[in-house]
Amino acid sequence: MEKFTITIAREFGSMGGPIARELSKELGVKFYDRDIVEEVAKKLNLPVSTVSDEEEKSKHLLISHMFPLGTDEDYMQDIIFDVQKDIILDLAKASSCIIVGRCSNYILENKKNNMNIFIYAPYPKRVENCVNSLGMTAAEAKKMIQSVDKARNAYHKKYSGYLPNDPEHMNLMIDSSLLGVTGTAKLIAGVVHQLYGND
Repeated sequence: MEKFTITIAREFGSMGGPIARELSKELGVKFYDRDIVEEVAKKLNLPVSTVSDEEEKSKHLLISHMFPLGTDEDYMQDIIFDVQKDIILDLAKASSCIIVGRCSNYILENKKNNMNIFIYAPYPKRVENCVNSLGMTAAEAKKMIQSVDKARNAYHKKYSGYLPNDPEHMNLMIDSSLLGVTGTAKLIAGVVHQLYGND
Protein backbone atom coordinates (compact mmCIF):
# COMPACT_ATOMS: atom_id res chain seq x y z
CA MET A 1 0.00 0.00 0.00
CA GLU A 2 1.23 3.50 -0.82
CA LYS A 3 1.97 5.92 2.02
CA PHE A 4 -1.08 8.07 2.78
CA THR A 5 -2.56 10.49 5.30
CA ILE A 6 -6.17 10.82 6.38
CA THR A 7 -7.43 13.91 8.17
CA ILE A 8 -10.68 13.83 10.09
CA ALA A 9 -12.61 16.99 10.89
CA ARG A 10 -15.80 16.42 12.85
CA GLU A 11 -18.80 17.90 14.58
CA PHE A 12 -18.77 17.48 18.35
CA GLY A 13 -20.77 14.39 19.26
CA SER A 14 -20.50 12.80 15.82
CA MET A 15 -18.07 10.15 17.16
CA GLY A 16 -15.18 11.35 14.97
CA GLY A 17 -12.57 10.40 17.59
CA PRO A 18 -13.79 6.81 18.11
CA ILE A 19 -14.12 6.40 14.33
CA ALA A 20 -10.50 7.52 13.88
CA ARG A 21 -9.42 5.01 16.54
CA GLU A 22 -11.35 2.19 14.85
CA LEU A 23 -10.03 3.19 11.43
CA SER A 24 -6.45 3.02 12.70
CA LYS A 25 -7.09 -0.62 13.68
CA GLU A 26 -8.67 -1.38 10.31
CA LEU A 27 -5.72 0.08 8.40
CA GLY A 28 -2.92 -0.79 10.81
CA VAL A 29 -1.67 2.79 11.06
CA LYS A 30 -1.38 5.23 13.95
CA PHE A 31 -3.89 7.95 14.64
CA TYR A 32 -3.08 11.22 16.37
CA ASP A 33 -5.46 13.41 18.32
CA ARG A 34 -4.63 14.50 21.86
CA ASP A 35 -1.05 13.28 21.29
CA ILE A 36 -0.48 16.43 19.22
CA VAL A 37 -1.62 18.67 22.08
CA GLU A 38 0.71 16.84 24.46
CA GLU A 39 3.63 17.22 22.04
CA VAL A 40 2.96 20.96 21.61
CA ALA A 41 2.82 21.39 25.39
CA LYS A 42 6.16 19.59 25.71
CA LYS A 43 7.84 21.70 23.01
CA LEU A 44 6.56 24.99 24.44
CA ASN A 45 6.99 23.93 28.08
CA LEU A 46 3.32 24.68 28.78
CA PRO A 47 0.64 22.73 30.65
CA VAL A 48 -1.51 20.57 28.34
CA SER A 49 -4.57 22.43 29.65
CA THR A 50 -3.16 25.76 28.41
CA VAL A 51 -2.67 24.43 24.89
CA SER A 52 -6.17 22.91 24.88
CA ASP A 53 -7.71 26.16 26.12
CA GLU A 54 -5.99 28.24 23.44
CA GLU A 55 -7.12 25.82 20.73
CA GLU A 56 -10.71 25.97 21.88
CA LYS A 57 -11.10 29.70 22.34
CA SER A 58 -13.50 31.27 19.89
CA LYS A 59 -12.94 34.93 19.23
CA HIS A 60 -16.01 37.12 19.15
CA LEU A 61 -16.40 39.42 16.15
CA LEU A 62 -16.62 42.46 18.46
CA ILE A 63 -13.20 41.66 19.92
CA SER A 64 -11.73 41.54 16.40
CA HIS A 65 -12.98 45.07 15.76
CA MET A 66 -11.77 46.34 19.14
CA PHE A 67 -8.29 44.89 18.68
CA PRO A 68 -7.61 44.83 14.91
CA LEU A 69 -3.89 44.15 15.47
CA GLY A 70 -4.62 41.23 17.78
CA THR A 71 -4.04 40.53 21.46
CA ASP A 72 -1.64 38.52 23.60
CA GLU A 73 -4.13 35.64 23.34
CA ASP A 74 -3.85 35.80 19.55
CA TYR A 75 -0.09 35.69 19.84
CA MET A 76 -0.17 32.55 22.00
CA GLN A 77 -2.70 30.86 19.73
CA ASP A 78 -0.55 31.66 16.68
CA ILE A 79 2.53 30.15 18.32
CA ILE A 80 0.60 27.01 19.23
CA PHE A 81 -0.75 26.70 15.68
CA ASP A 82 2.74 27.04 14.17
CA VAL A 83 4.15 24.31 16.42
CA GLN A 84 1.14 22.06 15.72
CA LYS A 85 1.60 22.61 12.00
CA ASP A 86 5.24 21.49 12.15
CA ILE A 87 4.31 18.41 14.18
CA ILE A 88 1.53 17.46 11.74
CA LEU A 89 3.83 17.88 8.73
CA ASP A 90 6.49 15.73 10.42
CA LEU A 91 3.96 12.98 11.26
CA ALA A 92 2.64 12.95 7.70
CA LYS A 93 6.15 12.79 6.29
CA ALA A 94 7.22 9.92 8.56
CA SER A 95 4.55 7.33 7.79
CA SER A 96 0.93 6.67 6.89
CA CYS A 97 -1.33 8.03 9.62
CA ILE A 98 -4.69 9.47 10.62
CA ILE A 99 -4.83 12.96 12.12
CA VAL A 100 -7.89 14.28 13.91
CA GLY A 101 -8.75 17.98 13.79
CA ARG A 102 -6.31 20.84 14.40
CA CYS A 103 -6.65 22.20 10.85
CA SER A 104 -4.80 19.12 9.58
CA ASN A 105 -7.05 19.04 6.51
CA TYR A 106 -5.84 22.55 5.62
CA ILE A 107 -2.19 21.83 6.49
CA LEU A 108 -2.04 18.63 4.40
CA GLU A 109 -4.58 19.48 1.70
CA ASN A 110 -2.09 19.69 -1.17
CA LYS A 111 0.14 16.82 -0.07
CA LYS A 112 0.29 13.64 -2.15
CA ASN A 113 -2.05 10.81 -1.08
CA ASN A 114 -3.94 12.89 1.46
CA MET A 115 -7.66 12.36 2.01
CA ASN A 116 -9.74 14.91 3.93
CA ILE A 117 -12.84 13.56 5.67
CA PHE A 118 -15.61 15.39 7.52
CA ILE A 119 -17.78 13.41 9.94
CA TYR A 120 -21.15 14.75 11.00
CA ALA A 121 -24.44 13.47 12.39
CA PRO A 122 -27.99 14.78 12.90
CA TYR A 123 -28.27 17.01 15.97
CA PRO A 124 -30.49 14.62 18.01
CA LYS A 125 -28.02 11.80 17.39
CA ARG A 126 -25.11 13.97 18.51
CA VAL A 127 -26.94 14.76 21.75
CA GLU A 128 -27.66 11.05 22.20
CA ASN A 129 -23.98 10.18 21.60
CA CYS A 130 -22.84 12.71 24.20
CA VAL A 131 -25.30 11.31 26.76
CA ASN A 132 -24.45 7.65 26.06
CA SER A 133 -20.70 7.91 25.40
CA LEU A 134 -19.63 10.85 27.56
CA GLY A 135 -22.12 10.54 30.43
CA MET A 136 -23.55 14.03 29.97
CA THR A 137 -27.10 15.12 30.63
CA ALA A 138 -29.05 16.21 27.54
CA ALA A 139 -28.78 19.85 28.68
CA GLU A 140 -25.00 19.56 29.15
CA ALA A 141 -24.67 17.90 25.75
CA LYS A 142 -26.58 20.66 23.96
CA LYS A 143 -24.47 23.35 25.64
CA MET A 144 -21.23 21.50 24.84
CA ILE A 145 -22.16 20.91 21.20
CA GLN A 146 -22.86 24.60 20.72
CA SER A 147 -19.68 25.84 22.43
CA VAL A 148 -17.26 23.28 20.95
CA ASP A 149 -18.59 23.63 17.40
CA LYS A 150 -18.38 27.41 17.68
CA ALA A 151 -14.79 27.27 18.93
CA ARG A 152 -13.66 24.71 16.34
CA ASN A 153 -15.26 26.70 13.53
CA ALA A 154 -13.65 29.96 14.68
CA TYR A 155 -10.22 28.33 15.05
CA HIS A 156 -10.41 26.64 11.65
CA LYS A 157 -11.68 29.78 9.90
CA LYS A 158 -8.93 31.88 11.48
CA TYR A 159 -6.10 29.73 10.11
CA SER A 160 -7.51 28.18 6.95
CA GLY A 161 -9.92 30.88 5.79
CA TYR A 162 -12.84 28.43 5.54
CA LEU A 163 -15.04 26.32 7.82
CA PRO A 164 -14.13 22.69 8.56
CA ASN A 165 -17.28 21.43 6.82
CA ASP A 166 -16.63 23.25 3.54
CA PRO A 167 -17.22 20.63 0.82
CA GLU A 168 -14.77 22.39 -1.50
CA HIS A 169 -11.96 21.20 0.77
CA MET A 170 -13.26 17.72 1.64
CA ASN A 171 -12.89 14.43 -0.23
CA LEU A 172 -15.49 12.57 1.79
CA MET A 173 -18.33 13.74 4.08
CA ILE A 174 -20.05 11.04 6.12
CA ASP A 175 -23.11 10.94 8.39
CA SER A 176 -21.81 8.64 11.14
CA SER A 177 -25.34 7.81 12.31
CA LEU A 178 -25.94 5.70 9.18
CA LEU A 179 -23.41 2.96 9.94
CA GLY A 180 -22.17 3.73 13.46
CA VAL A 181 -18.54 3.82 14.58
CA THR A 182 -17.39 0.44 13.26
CA GLY A 183 -19.38 0.61 10.03
CA THR A 184 -18.15 4.13 9.24
CA ALA A 185 -14.55 3.09 9.91
CA LYS A 186 -14.93 0.05 7.62
CA LEU A 187 -16.45 2.23 4.88
CA ILE A 188 -13.54 4.68 5.02
CA ALA A 189 -11.02 1.81 5.12
CA GLY A 190 -12.57 0.41 1.95
CA VAL A 191 -12.11 3.74 0.18
CA VAL A 192 -8.49 3.95 1.38
CA HIS A 193 -7.72 0.44 0.10
CA GLN A 194 -9.28 1.29 -3.26
CA LEU A 195 -7.26 4.48 -3.57
CA TYR A 196 -3.88 3.43 -2.21
CA GLY A 197 -3.71 -0.33 -2.66
CA ASN A 198 -4.78 -3.46 -0.83
CA ASP A 199 -1.47 -4.72 0.54
